[in-house]
Amino acid sequence: MNESNSLSPAQLLDRLRAKKMHLAVAESLTGGAIAAKLVEVPGASDVLLGAIVAYQSEVKHAIVGVSRGLLQQQGAVDPEVAAQMAIGVRQKLASACNMNEDEVIGLATTGVAGPTEQDGKPVGLCYVAVSAPSPMGDCVYEFQFSGSREEVRMAAVAAALDALGEQIS
Repeated sequence: MNESNSLSPAQLLDRLRAKKMHLAVAESLTGGAIAAKLVEVPGASDVLLGAIVAYQSEVKHAIVGVSRGLLQQQGAVDPEVAAQMAIGVRQKLASACNMNEDEVIGLATTGVAGPTEQDGKPVGLCYVAVSAPSPMGDCVYEFQFSGSREEVRMAAVAAALDALGEQIS
């Protein structure tokens, strides 16, 4: 991703609005910080459908739709888990709002903020997934951040917003 082309939350929402798209977010390590950044923007409610903080694996499975087997085999910090989170939140919130999935983009984060590793995965490892209708499609990004727990979390927020911006460009 090209950081010099980063879009602000307001610009992201404007791009989504121009494309007549809505956004559904599933957050783990970012703990709602992505949604918080977006709702700082006046008028965000006409684009952002909602956000689910799926911190525990059981919530990732029961609410967001991540495969229990995948969570048991790979743990919560895994690229396929991120992908299933993005797809699941897109499907769930589109359905909850009586929308066609083709009108919704899913954005998800999972990773290890620290202070210690999780399931053998190092602190700072983060996956961001975007699920979008064709021709945009789905993608997963892997990052390895350094710094304090808060620095890792904020870097993950920025990376997620950049991934979204790249996908909707």
